[in-house]
Amino acid sequence: MGNRYAFFEKQYIGRDYIRICIRLVMAAFCFAAYVYERDRDNTQDLFLVVGFGIIGVSILLLFLIQYKTMIADKKIIIDGLWSARKVVIDLNSIVKVRKDSYSSFLLNNPVYNLHRKGSIRFYSSGKDAVVLTDRDGLEYYIGTQRPNEMYLVIQEEMRFS
Repeated sequence: MGNRYAFFEKQYIGRDYIRICIRLVMAAFCFAAYVYERDRDNTQDLFLVVGFGIIGVSILLLFLIQYKTMIADKKIIIDGLWSARKVVIDLNSIVKVRKDSYSSFLLNNPVYNLHRKGSIRFYSSGKDAVVLTDRDGLEYYIGTQRPNEMYLVIQEEMRFS
């Protein structure tokens, strides 16, 4: 395979807006507790350190890649974080492609290669997914920030098979 892909997308762990809000509320609580406890006890410094620690970890998570999705040569390659196995989906075995919402829940945990109820799920953030169904009826839910572009690229790759 060359260095050119028909589709390339990186999904980051720390860019889910709801999780960012949760971390910022926890940091704000630590800073408020620091201000409130400043005149009472010697533990106020701990609140300040924990608040800045939460902010620091949140900033680091913004740049930590959970997985990369690449489409090339009639294959979808999903490469995960560190020791996660690379998943290759052959588009010749796919019979149906559709766009869908990933889940109806407000909070979804990031997952990579999660086998659940006849489906395999890849999700980092957002609400959209492209669903692929193979010949055996197994569904692949691939979370994406650009569902329209991914859907069109998969359709184009499958057309030439």
